[in-house]
Amino acid sequence: MEKTRRRIFSLRYIEKTLMFKRFREDIDAFMARDPAARSRLEVFLCYPGLHALILYRLSHFLWRAEWRLLARMISGLGRWLTLIEIHPGAKIGDRFVVDHGVGVVIGETSIIGDDVTLYQGVTLGGVAPSIDSHTQVDQKRHPTLKDDVIIGSGAQILGPIIVGEGARVGANAVVHKDIPAGVTAVGIPARVVMPRDKTRAKEFVAYGEPLEGCPDPVLRTIEDLRQQVGVLMARVEDLQSHPSSDPLEGAVSRGRAKVAGKK
Repeated sequence: MEKTRRRIFSLRYIEKTLMFKRFREDIDAFMARDPAARSRLEVFLCYPGLHALILYRLSHFLWRAEWRLLARMISGLGRWLTLIEIHPGAKIGDRFVVDHGVGVVIGETSIIGDDVTLYQGVTLGGVAPSIDSHTQVDQKRHPTLKDDVIIGSGAQILGPIIVGEGARVGANAVVHKDIPAGVTAVGIPARVVMPRDKTRAKEFVAYGEPLEGCPDPVLRTIEDLRQQVGVLMARVEDLQSHPSSDPLEGAVSRGRAKVAGKK
C-alpha cells in the first residue's frame, strides 16, 4: 500500500510539472491544424477532441497508478461526453489532435507519437480472436503510429502494425500491414502510393489526401496495358487492311508452297 501511495505521489508531481506546458501545446496544435479555430478559448470550450484528450490524460494517470476501475470510469465518461473512445492504457504523445472526432476508437495497447492527427471515424483496433481473451492480456494488439502521422476519416488501422513517421493514410482506407515512413496509403486494402510532387510528401494535408492527388499504381498499370492493347489493335487493323504487306501471311504462303511441292 505504501509503495502504491509513493508511486501515485511521484506520478502526480511529474504530471503537475508538465501539465500546463502540455495543455498549452495541445491547444496550440489545434490552432495550427484547424483553420476553423479562431481563438484558444474557442478551442478550450468547443472542441471535443481536446476535451477527450484532457480526460484521457487524467484516466491514463490513474491507469499508471493502478487505479484501473476509476480510470475506465473516467474513460467511459469521456466517451459519453465526446463520442471519442480512448482506452486509458493507450500511450499518446504530445500535440495530439483529433479533428471533429465522432466515432474515433483508440485501443488499449495503441502507441501514438508526437504531432499525430486523426479525423472522425478512425479506429486503431486489434484483430486478435475473441476466444481465450485472458491469454491476450498485456499483449500488443493495437497499432503504433510514429510521429507526424495523419489518418484520414473512416480509416481502419488494425492489428499490432507500425505506421512509419510522417506517413499518411487516406480516408476510408483499411490498413493491416506496416506502412513505411513518409508515404501515403489509400484503398481497401491500403496500398502505398506517392504524390505527384514527392518533395511535398511530408507537408501537412487534411485527411491524409494531397490536393494534387496520388496516382494509384494498380490503375496506372491498367492504363499502361490499355494503351499497349490499343497500339496492338491499331497494328492488327493496319495489317488486315494491307494483307500483301503482312510478313506473317507471306511466311505462311511460302510454307504452304513448300509443302505442296514435296507432295
